[in-house]
Amino acid sequence: METSFLTLVVGMGLVTYIPRWLPLAFLARRRLPTWFVEWLDLIPAAILSALLIPALVTGGSPRCLDLFRSELWVALPTFVLALKTKSLGATVLAGMLLFWIVGMLTP
Repeated sequence: METSFLTLVVGMGLVTYIPRWLPLAFLARRRLPTWFVEWLDLIPAAILSALLIPALVTGGSPRCLDLFRSELWVALPTFVLALKTKSLGATVLAGMLLFWIVGMLTP
């Protein structure tokens, strides 16, 4: 194995590991303010929204607003089901089933 390859792999490991370890090391024994913990709880929802919304309501090249995308119309009842049941399995199955049905009905 070449030294440069090994150096590259070790370097990539450090670049991945250090940013994850530093906050843990500094904050592990500290009590965080309640408002900060509540704010951190919102991050996954914000990231998921930032990833999903553009894919659901925009299409084409260049991207433009498209409210008639089948993905959006499948996502809406799936989202309602997720809110009501709070079941990941039921939500995924319903979303897949709805997406399959819409795919069969639309050209």
